[in-house]
Amino acid sequence: MVMSLGAMLATVAWAGGKPKVARSPELWQMSLDGGRSLTWQNSFSSEHEVKPNRGFWNKLVDVVAGAPDFKFLVRPYSIVSDSKGRILVTDPGASGVHVFDFAQKKYRFIERREKARDPMLTPQCVAVDGDDNIYVTDSESGKIFVFEPSGKYVRAIGSLKGGEGYFKRPTGIAIDAAAQRIYVTDTLRDEVFILDLEGTVVSKFGKAGQGQGEFNLPTELRLNGHELLVVDSMNFRVQAFDLAGQFQFSIGKEGDTTGAIFRPKAVSVDSEGDVYVVDALWGVVQVFNRQGQLLYYFGAKGTHAGEFQLPSGVFIDHQDHVYVVDSYNRRVQVFQYAGAKNPTGGQ
Repeated sequence: MVMSLGAMLATVAWAGGKPKVARSPELWQMSLDGGRSLTWQNSFSSEHEVKPNRGFWNKLVDVVAGAPDFKFLVRPYSIVSDSKGRILVTDPGASGVHVFDFAQKKYRFIERREKARDPMLTPQCVAVDGDDNIYVTDSESGKIFVFEPSGKYVRAIGSLKGGEGYFKRPTGIAIDAAAQRIYVTDTLRDEVFILDLEGTVVSKFGKAGQGQGEFNLPTELRLNGHELLVVDSMNFRVQAFDLAGQFQFSIGKEGDTTGAIFRPKAVSVDSEGDVYVVDALWGVVQVFNRQGQLLYYFGAKGTHAGEFQLPSGVFIDHQDHVYVVDSYNRRVQVFQYAGAKNPTGGQ
């Protein structure tokens, strides 16, 4: 037994079921005007990265019983963070939501497979309210699923008699915690719905078309203070509205000139008010000012740091961490934006 135990201890360092590939850290940074910069920090793709150092006894158990079956990103789409800094990523390919808590070294996978009543089929976009309750649009079932911060199922908004969903194809979602309002894009209706937190429709705006306040298959949306940004995908632009749905301005256009957007998928805003738009066709993130001028873009098609394949989501937190969902590469890449330096040298 002693000899067997010694042999197992010797193998703990490398036994994990899969060979480990040694990689040198990748470096990627952009220097921008005014002392600004954008720096690649890391990427993550699985439950294992939340707690990479599992401890001696866990590794010993792995030798005897086999390595645990860690969850990983399959076809990630949308991303957001909550007040505790947890990162939530929807995954239509896995029919659930990954919750990465790097600070606490915890991971959770949220799903709902109750076939008899309101199963979550194709989670699309995600948002959190002021209490960190989790709201997930389901583009296939036509409903919005609500979970507690722990992942416990609460209810389905838009669930009709017979199991049908009220929405034709709900996609983007944002929550105004102060006003207790939910904003949801219904892509096939070319409308944005405004609901209270109980799910009652308060109002809606938009219609099919190419004019101001009109949409052609709207998808993701993002709430930025008193402003709502809507990805108007097949009009190749992002439109901004006030919280009542009144048009404010638009960014992007169709074509092949500077400032054109080919396949917009998601939008977010940094601390300086600049607008980041994910362009899935180009495999880049374009950054515009509020006058619609293209400031710069980052990314290229590929698999290395700062490269994307079919990016689908972007979220910027209060510390200007820029999270980009690199869907086809099955990962999330994290960048740090540093704004203009003030005269004293601080940020």
